[in-house]
Amino acid sequence: MANQRAPRSNPSTFYREDPSTRLEIYSDGFRAVLGNQAEVTKLVQTNAHEGPVYVKDEDAVYFTTLPVDVKIPIEGYKNVAIRKFSLKNLSRDPVENRKNLSDVRDPSNMANGMTLDRAGYLIICEQGTRSRPAAIARLNPKDVGDYEELVDEWFGLPFNSPNDVVVKSDGSIWFTDPCYGFFQGFKDEPLLGSFVYRFDPGSRGLSVVADRFNRPNGLAFSPREEYLYINDSAALQGSGPYRPDLPHDIWAFDVTGDGKHLENGRLIAVVTPGIPDGLKVDTEGRIYSSSQTGVQVFSASGDLLGQIVVPDVANFAFGGVNNDTIFMMANTAIWSARLQARGASFHPSS
Repeated sequence: MANQRAPRSNPSTFYREDPSTRLEIYSDGFRAVLGNQAEVTKLVQTNAHEGPVYVKDEDAVYFTTLPVDVKIPIEGYKNVAIRKFSLKNLSRDPVENRKNLSDVRDPSNMANGMTLDRAGYLIICEQGTRSRPAAIARLNPKDVGDYEELVDEWFGLPFNSPNDVVVKSDGSIWFTDPCYGFFQGFKDEPLLGSFVYRFDPGSRGLSVVADRFNRPNGLAFSPREEYLYINDSAALQGSGPYRPDLPHDIWAFDVTGDGKHLENGRLIAVVTPGIPDGLKVDTEGRIYSSSQTGVQVFSASGDLLGQIVVPDVANFAFGGVNNDTIFMMANTAIWSARLQARGASFHPSS
């Protein structure tokens, strides 16, 4: 059972420049996350929803947009773009900073979650459409023509809607595949369960590592990769109302000694209000999850330490030169939060 404590009714709260944001402390452990100079800033006003990845060489954040309805080529077709936001020479005006945005891949086969592999390539969850299969793809951010689909099926059956992805230190690619595309109206009825997969780019081997989830979504390895955290966002099925009776929680699994399988799954935290989506871990093993109110931070044992309140955060990533800044995709804007904590994610160029 999760160790999470309910939020206190009167947490220590710090407001920053923007009145819609605040830092709420439920435990003294959150002060070690924030440090003394924590600040929350709206960087740019833009359509930003999923897949944030910080690329150190460019000092830029890559991300995917909200789906946009288009009339062609078929009725009900939607489009998502992969875009880049340069962090160089920013002003304090989030509208003026739109000049730092550029298109990377548009259309993108409904791209969603992204990460970097050990060579610095973008690994992309492509949800697919009714006319093009879903896939896990690889893109060179320095040469967008250098693109490859890595895997697009499980024993001849097409994936549902690959959602989020992480790359382990051995180069293996782990990703979630819920059926959101069907319930959101841009994919055909699923032929597979909502599984979590491990793909080995060397052998091209693909295996199911978890099959207990209703809507597997975000995932993140612990700093030493002995655990894999996976969240379930089933309380939002993709259509219909919010269902609090369905999962909106984070599970922890032990990674087996061979580094290829999972065992001993256990509930570690429940995310409320809303659902968990983005999921990250810092160097101290603390767990970060998006929620309806922003980004919630948990201890490694599942205690809620505090939250960064920013409206409409769907996903986020650690980045910056020192990996101590969270970049939050909030549908109509990208926000940043400068922290004392540092993300456990790596920079291939380091």
